[in-house]
Amino acid sequence: MSATHQPVLLVTGASGHMGRRVIELLLDAQAGPIIATTRTPASLSDFSARGVTVRRADFDDPATLPDAFAGADRLLLISTDAVGMSDRRIRQHLAAVQAAQDAGVSHVVYTSLPNPGPESPISLAPDHQATEDALAASTMGWTALRNNVYTEMLPGALAQAIQMGSLYRASGDGKVGYVTREDCARAAAAALVAPFTGRRTLDITGPDALSGADLAALASSISGKPVTYVPLPPDVLRENLRKAGLPGPVIDVIVSFDEAAAQGLLDVVTSAVEDLTGHAPMPVAEFLAQNKEVLLGTPQR
Repeated sequence: MSATHQPVLLVTGASGHMGRRVIELLLDAQAGPIIATTRTPASLSDFSARGVTVRRADFDDPATLPDAFAGADRLLLISTDAVGMSDRRIRQHLAAVQAAQDAGVSHVVYTSLPNPGPESPISLAPDHQATEDALAASTMGWTALRNNVYTEMLPGALAQAIQMGSLYRASGDGKVGYVTREDCARAAAAALVAPFTGRRTLDITGPDALSGADLAALASSISGKPVTYVPLPPDVLRENLRKAGLPGPVIDVIVSFDEAAAQGLLDVVTSAVEDLTGHAPMPVAEFLAQNKEVLLGTPQR
């Protein structure tokens, strides 16, 4: 690549929340050229109007990927929405990694999760470990962004806890380095445009790790109502969620994340967001204060 060449940046899953936000950030920064891939190109007509090249890519149909990835220098591989379908998700990701290498992509940025190795009880961990292994076995440079649990998961759960006066979890005394989707998107966009060409693993986290007791205290402080943290055994939480009518795969994800937290696997806090973007990540307390109406169940303006 010549010194004057502007790297062509490709974002997969561009119709999703993360993909759309990353492309918005890239456009705001006047980075690019930008390629956006999706199963539904018509849904990205607004980006086409802004100069983004939109291409169809279906990870379940590897034959669509060579044309979709052609000409890309750096590629953001956003983990797919086949959550709870591990075999399918792994096939999707491995097809994308192979296609990226075949297309001559020099660097892949991948959205993973903390500590995805065999010690993790998280039901999604094998998907991410297999993808990281495929990147390690490739000839490309890569950046694995191990995104911690999204802070956006908290307002709904804490609103329910405020109503009941109790926050029920199977995370014991374990802590989680919650991080907002916005900070994850900013980190991904920054890693995609960065000149880094080697191989690295970065834990993408908020500025603090919080326990269930910490969350209950925040909920109580914001609402003015007493909220107590009640740790439960995983089997009891699983049965409670089953009785609440949640689907089995969703229950598996929820309980397995709590089990990982109890084991300390999500108690990870780094400066990676600030290192990549130049801006500190948002604390949980600030995010919850901004979403106070959700916690209190009041109509949002």
